[in-house]
Amino acid sequence: MDLRMPGLRGARPRPRRLIAGVAVVVLLAGAGTWTAVASDDAPAVRRADRVMDMGGGVRVDTSYFTAGPALGRRPAVLLAHGFGGSKDDMRGQAQDLARDGYAVLTWSARGFGRSTGKIGLNDPKAEVADVSKLIDWLARRPEVQLDKKGDPRVGMAGGSYGGAISLLAAGYDQRVDAIAPAITYWNLADALFPNGVFKKQWAGIFINTGGGCERFEAALCRMYDRVAEAGKPDAEATTLLADRSPSAVGDRVKVPTLLIQGQTDSLFPLGQADAAAKAIRANGAPVDVDWIAGGHDGGDLETSRVESRVTSWFDRYLKGDKGTDTGPAFRVTRTGGVNSTDGTATLRGATSDSYPGLESGQRAIALTGREQTFDNPAGAAPPAVSSLPGLGAAGGLSQLSSFGVGVSLDFPGQNARFESAPVADDVWITGSPTVTVRAKSTSDDAVLFAKVYDVSANGRQQVLPGQLVTPLRVEGAKEGKDVAITLPVIDHKVEKGHRLRLVLASTDLGYASPAAPATYTVSVQSDLKIPTAPGVTTASAGLPAWVWWLPLTGAVIALALLLSGRRRTAAPSAPDPELAEVPLQITDLSKRYAKSSDRYAVKDVSFRVEKGQVLGLLGPNGAGKTTTLRMLMGLIRPDGGEIRVFGHAIRPGAPVLSRVGAFVEGAGFLPHLSGRENLDLYWQATGRPAEDAHMEEALEIAGLGDALARAVRTYSQGMRQRLAIAQAMLGLPDLLILDEPTNGLDPPQIREMREVMIRYAAAGRTVIVSSHLLAEIEQSCTHLVVMDRGRLVQAGPVSEIIGSGDTLLVGTTTPVEEPVVEKIAALPGIESAVRTDDGLLVRLTPESGSAQRLVVELVRLEVPVESVGPHRRLEDAFLTLIGGSA
Repeated sequence: MDLRMPGLRGARPRPRRLIAGVAVVVLLAGAGTWTAVASDDAPAVRRADRVMDMGGGVRVDTSYFTAGPALGRRPAVLLAHGFGGSKDDMRGQAQDLARDGYAVLTWSARGFGRSTGKIGLNDPKAEVADVSKLIDWLARRPEVQLDKKGDPRVGMAGGSYGGAISLLAAGYDQRVDAIAPAITYWNLADALFPNGVFKKQWAGIFINTGGGCERFEAALCRMYDRVAEAGKPDAEATTLLADRSPSAVGDRVKVPTLLIQGQTDSLFPLGQADAAAKAIRANGAPVDVDWIAGGHDGGDLETSRVESRVTSWFDRYLKGDKGTDTGPAFRVTRTGGVNSTDGTATLRGATSDSYPGLESGQRAIALTGREQTFDNPAGAAPPAVSSLPGLGAAGGLSQLSSFGVGVSLDFPGQNARFESAPVADDVWITGSPTVTVRAKSTSDDAVLFAKVYDVSANGRQQVLPGQLVTPLRVEGAKEGKDVAITLPVIDHKVEKGHRLRLVLASTDLGYASPAAPATYTVSVQSDLKIPTAPGVTTASAGLPAWVWWLPLTGAVIALALLLSGRRRTAAPSAPDPELAEVPLQITDLSKRYAKSSDRYAVKDVSFRVEKGQVLGLLGPNGAGKTTTLRMLMGLIRPDGGEIRVFGHAIRPGAPVLSRVGAFVEGAGFLPHLSGRENLDLYWQATGRPAEDAHMEEALEIAGLGDALARAVRTYSQGMRQRLAIAQAMLGLPDLLILDEPTNGLDPPQIREMREVMIRYAAAGRTVIVSSHLLAEIEQSCTHLVVMDRGRLVQAGPVSEIIGSGDTLLVGTTTPVEEPVVEKIAALPGIESAVRTDDGLLVRLTPESGSAQRLVVELVRLEVPVESVGPHRRLEDAFLTLIGGSA
């Protein structure tokens, strides 16, 4: 569930506050640190990391992001992470929102990341209370806009677990002004115990992803053990989860709400968002609904589009920009074919000016089939397969389904089937089909799994839309009982000539069925009613752009040839044999901001990189680092000079670029595929032979070990970064370019990333790394290139660049006693002296200090000197080189 995925203010009645006498959030001494997060092309984002005391021994790890001028107040946004994640997952979105003019606070929920406490599944007295304290803290920030004292203008967003806390906070704390929850639940009891059936696979994933039962609140642990043993929920379990659900305070959620829900999601299906939309709209608040292609079972999460829409939502309802287009009231992503370049589904949006609900435009489809009898086998095995929740192939199943490939499995003798006649024309099902059946069982209770297949005209292929089923427990079934079934919410096109097939099965892999054998008898009592949502229209794909510009381009080319006669265009420069073994040679490289501009992003830069080097590219914001890397990767053309990789001139699409691997921060992976499966898919997309991947070598260098077999959603941020590095290293490129590879990592993870880079270069390959962590560059790089204002300031070995200055490192054979250190510090020409693990760090005065005099005095004081050498941190050297303007 680790999915990385936010007001109209009116005279709302203030609900009773969640916690009587809310405690003030206390900042732990020394817990706040500021960091500048910047790139060459965007304003710097300031980040402050703090650990906040929530009371009761619980500490919550937070990050606070702002950008732009220090003066002026702005709305705030709280970004919550998904289950199993941490605040680091929200960093990219937080930076984007900060640049858009918001003060953004991210945090790791209790039991995750560096935060302490037990996991309470968004307990109102714990996690929800924490949010109120975070809002209290925002209200005291001088840069945050207030509606009144103690009441900041604030929105909330997050995916999955983070989406639920957004909804809950809006219900419990009336200071929340707008929310944008994604792929989340309205009623957790309904999600995990749908119609009284235990969703065992997903429930187990909750517990395991959280780190085991002991990491949860005791009541939740006891509940899980009890339900897992019984195989079905009890009233106490249902009440416990329902009380921690947004539905418990649904009548109090009265803020503008953008609901984003996933179509490939067997955990929190689309019906959860429908229930939320109805409740919040009934309170009089604006509600828009967006059904995206992906979900907890994989697929395309449409991250860029969704985050852009969330920003627009906040611009409208937090900034009060009424001219902002927040999108349609309802949008659903539909598959429009296959992209021939990479084999992925082509996505298009269908929209409506109003939310159609789940029953709009119902159409009756007659089903045929006699009364049928089938078995629930002993132990409920073997189970039918619809989806594989939480397992590596889950994303694959949902995506294959979207391509019209059937991947579900029903065992003979364990299901009943009822079928329609071929449909006379194409029909979109948008919503929940419904049907009434009569069910009878030899046991007191029966558990059935209902699903509707799309069956091809020849009957050879059946597709289960979204890989979704409806489980239902039929109590008192011995005498027979009519049951109204609401089937899963889907958006699916049934083509002309296809049939619809209703299947009622006795087992399903994702759910708990009765272990005792039983015989079920079912018959259909009504037509299958399918919603068609006639008001929802799909955007036209339009004609490809080349249809319009090709004739004009042809005419322009013909005219140019006519005017130029026999003049030939310049051919690419021939390879330079003398540079055939040189990974990178940059000569007089220049790039203007615009063709007619005299301002340069890069000006007359030259340097050379040899095999086996780890080169650090350093420079302050605007130095030209990113522009240089873009030209090096062939993404943009220089205005002057040249770049040669192994003697070949770099141009967009140059064949030699196949010897270059690149990692840009934020590489995306399918969360439910394993690390190895993600790498395999990436390499297949390159079209190169499998043996050329050198998979094992790259994986050994990345050092992921057994984690490769686990789903990526279970990875820590450091593991994700190393997986991204491994992806860049596939094929063992001779030149590896890493842009901020340690962003978002903690110190142990940074050390691991350092070792990865050093191991890679040790085999005679070359690494170029751009990073703002100067201390890390100092430890991992052999050479440096320092840039400032587009120009090269200095290039050379790290030791040469930092090995100067007025500070000396004195190595001693035994530790120096503190009284002796004090005597050294009092000597003429000495500004300061401090003990280190290896001896002394002595700073000389600029006027009269000298290394020779220091050595004489140390000998006189009988200090056991072993070595004396210059010592200067890279940070000092860097600031000296660029004039202190970092």
